[in-house]
Amino acid sequence: MNKKTIALIAHDARKEDLIAWARKNEAKLEKFDLVGTGTTAGLITQATSLEVKGFMSGPLGGDMQIGSKIAEGGIDMLIFIWDPLQSHPHDPDVKALLRIAVLYDIPTATNIATADFLLSSPLMEEPYRPVVFDYQKRMQKG
Repeated sequence: MNKKTIALIAHDARKEDLIAWARKNEAKLEKFDLVGTGTTAGLITQATSLEVKGFMSGPLGGDMQIGSKIAEGGIDMLIFIWDPLQSHPHDPDVKALLRIAVLYDIPTATNIATADFLLSSPLMEEPYRPVVFDYQKRMQKG
């Protein structure tokens, strides 16, 4: 099995929820390469025995760095626990990140329940190749 890479991101108001989820699922998460935006990655690393490679903070470009890794095929799953009740100055970056995740057909959780379902999927232990729609071909047709 190729080791899958999971990106972990949470808005400030939801960081504690993601940390609690990571603690609860620490034994499962140890099997994967983990990356995250700056603050979230650091907090999870401090609160658990997990090693989470940190990119920049989300508002400073971390969301875009993770989006780039998704486009390059370097991230297999996105867990982004966002706060739907607050506006964020980097909302356009968040929207772009979620768009890239859909475009490249990677499993994406935006809440803890979905993260639980994804992590418990038998597909997590198997090779999996996303079905990426050929957008270039569609655009050429006009």
